[in-house]
Amino acid sequence: MQQRAIDTALTALTGTALAGVLVAGVAVESAHGAPADKPMAHKATSQQVTGHHSTTTGKNTGNSKAKAAPKTRAVLSGSTTASYFWDDGSGVNGDTGAPASGKPMQKGMFASPSWPMNTKVKVTYQGRSVTGFVGDRGPGEPSHRGVMLDLDTYTFRHLVDGKKPTSKYDTGTSAGHLKGVKYQVLSWGHGAGTKGAPKPLG
Repeated sequence: MQQRAIDTALTALTGTALAGVLVAGVAVESAHGAPADKPMAHKATSQQVTGHHSTTTGKNTGNSKAKAAPKTRAVLSGSTTASYFWDDGSGVNGDTGAPASGKPMQKGMFASPSWPMNTKVKVTYQGRSVTGFVGDRGPGEPSHRGVMLDLDTYTFRHLVDGKKPTSKYDTGTSAGHLKGVKYQVLSWGHGAGTKGAPKPLG
């Protein structure tokens, strides 16, 4: 009886040990890959990993989009009455010679009675805009009556109706002045002149 009890106890212990080995075997198997009869466990893991990468890729794609360029802020804004000119030293229409900046007369060259030379300016009238620079002095006497900008003939005609002038000396319109032209000084030039609100010539 005593021997049988010992044998029974040994058998029970051996069975428990074998079960432990089998359990350990399953645990190891699971760690390195799912058993053949349970492939879904591995698939689920793959989907989770794929989903994680997809999310990461989505974030990277979002970050790679170009950011909108920041809007240029004006250092001075206002409105004035504008006239037109084409001053190239030819003597046509009574011009006085080459522009004061020393740069040749061109589209987008404006004249200011006081702003520094090469100041960058955007002018707008009835929804049409042109960006140019101060390259000459003027208007003369009209600046004492509130005409604080002289625009090249191409800019002036574009602001009137979006068209081109008849010639560089003639805008091709009956308008001699445009009231309520909005201006934005985008950056001050480093040439001769005074920053701030426009002042009459002289």
